[in-house]
Amino acid sequence: MAEQLNWGILGTGGIARTYAKGLADSRTGRLVAVGSRSQESADRFDAPQENLKRHGSYEALLADPEVQAVYIATPHPMHAEWAIRAAEAGKHLLCEKPLTLHYSDAMAVVEAARRNNVFLMEAFMYRCHPLTARLVELIREKTIGEVRLISATFSFQAGFNPESRLFNPALGGGGILDVGCYTASMARLLAGAATGQPFAEPAQVSGAGHLGESGVDEYAVATLKFPGEIVAQLSTGVRLNQENVVRVYGTEGRITVPSPWFCAPTDGAVKLLLQRNGEETQEIRIETDRSLYAYEADAFAEGVRTGQAPHPAMSPEDSLGNMLTLDRWRGAIGLTYPADTLEGQAQPAHGGALTVRPNKMIYGEVKGVEKPVSRIVMGTMLEGAANPITAASVLFDEFFERGGTCFDTAYIYGGGKSEVILGNWVEKRGVRERVVVLAKGAHTPYCTPEWLTTQLHESLDRLRMDYVDIYMMHRDNPEIPVSAFVDVLNEHLRAGRIKSYGGSNWCIERVEEANAYAESRGLVGFTSLSNNFSLARMVEPIWGGCIAASDPESRRWLTKTQMPLFSWSSQARGFFIRGNPEYLSDSDMVRAWYSEDNFERKRRAEELAQKKRTEPITIAAAYVLRQPFPVYALVGPRTLTEMRTTFEALEVELTPEEIRWLNLEE
Repeated sequence: MAEQLNWGILGTGGIARTYAKGLADSRTGRLVAVGSRSQESADRFDAPQENLKRHGSYEALLADPEVQAVYIATPHPMHAEWAIRAAEAGKHLLCEKPLTLHYSDAMAVVEAARRNNVFLMEAFMYRCHPLTARLVELIREKTIGEVRLISATFSFQAGFNPESRLFNPALGGGGILDVGCYTASMARLLAGAATGQPFAEPAQVSGAGHLGESGVDEYAVATLKFPGEIVAQLSTGVRLNQENVVRVYGTEGRITVPSPWFCAPTDGAVKLLLQRNGEETQEIRIETDRSLYAYEADAFAEGVRTGQAPHPAMSPEDSLGNMLTLDRWRGAIGLTYPADTLEGQAQPAHGGALTVRPNKMIYGEVKGVEKPVSRIVMGTMLEGAANPITAASVLFDEFFERGGTCFDTAYIYGGGKSEVILGNWVEKRGVRERVVVLAKGAHTPYCTPEWLTTQLHESLDRLRMDYVDIYMMHRDNPEIPVSAFVDVLNEHLRAGRIKSYGGSNWCIERVEEANAYAESRGLVGFTSLSNNFSLARMVEPIWGGCIAASDPESRRWLTKTQMPLFSWSSQARGFFIRGNPEYLSDSDMVRAWYSEDNFERKRRAEELAQKKRTEPITIAAAYVLRQPFPVYALVGPRTLTEMRTTFEALEVELTPEEIRWLNLEE
């Protein structure tokens, strides 16, 4: 970076003008260009800087070679698209808050910045001011003892206009996203400072609010429960004037911040009020030499230089946590935007068509399926997602653009929502003939030929598809002859509803019996199997009726037959990340994966990961993919970071000796 950072401002609204003024007062920044959606608006932009280049489109601003950093100053719904485009143009980016409309799109922005090696910071200007740094210092020093309660309010009263950004749901209107985001970020910052961390995430988020006639939150409150016995009360609104202060209560006193958001000086200095128990209120003065937004510009420039936001400015991880908290707050009061719905998933976060990027994906073939089948398979259960619809769009988009083609779903996942969400995504993206859909049905207690047919028809309706590429029976029913299942599955093959079929949690003996019957009648038999397979041995079935194929006999059979294995829980549901004898809060993980031999496998994965400069979870995924028989690893990443570490397994080579050593077969 040169001595000064050359800035472009994308957008010409009020906040863009405010930032331009602050930039003129900074020590590190120089505004060289502005971009608008029209030349007329760009020409009208009022800024103290002279000789600005005025671009009549956002694209032209991003193409300007003189611009090194871009300030995204558009309305909320446009943040994700233009932040991603700025990253792809190689520009460092400061994005106005909130980073996006929801957590899922925020993941896409953060991943785009990482992928393109540009610095990203969310524009919470108060986080860059000396006032906030001093407040954090006081909390860390336990000046008021142990923090117990944080109270933060940011609210104002605006005139009602249903088309304005403050009240229009399509524009992300309402108090929570506009100014409630400040209160959430403050509470997380201070709870982190109190517990020795850069920030903290709430274990619980509850709330209440009033949704006005346009459907957005006109005023709302939230209660957050943090580790360390810390509670936060947040209040926000766009149609109600409140006292915009922050108060922190500890076991030995309290701190009041009279102007927490705009850090406004009185008597020449910004102030904090400290009152220790039994003592007079002490006024703490913080001297400043720049305006609020100048501090933000200079903090950003330091981040560009070092690659890390100077604390307490917002890091990408901090922004992701804040967006998730806002999603949970909105969920608590029932606030939904059009962008949160199935209909709102019309395009990827980057705003363009899906494009497969250069990748290391490995593909295989499944008999009957005339498409390449990616050896990593995207699961669609979407467990734990605040909004499965938006999470699916971002995760599925990234999976596809990384070269993934195969998606796994089932009749019972999410009570049918999984199939609906996947079908909607496939239809909206127009990729039906470019993806392989693996669907499952006939789960116990509905594991009969009749129920199989009923559920298959319903699955096709939910998916809005004429066929699925691979259909798996989700369980077996030993009380029914295999011939009955083979006969009905062949009926659906002949009708074109399925292209191939297999069994999930079927034992090898029943599969062999079914295929012998099929061969004797000139029918199509099982072409694939879907049992558990992972580096960690499944000690106890995670769900009733589950079968693993990790034992030596199953591996020998798979090696001999070369039958494709679609391995579920291929990474042992996070065991290689979270597995620890002292971590007992996930009872399913403890029950299914905790054993002396599995902890030794984890230790070896950690040792090998160090040698290969990767992560243990990546080694575990590579173990699955490098078997002497075709394994298709079903994965269920909840974040783009988890997906990235999974895909890194495609580049990890393991020798046969390393595979045996990992599995304790010296």
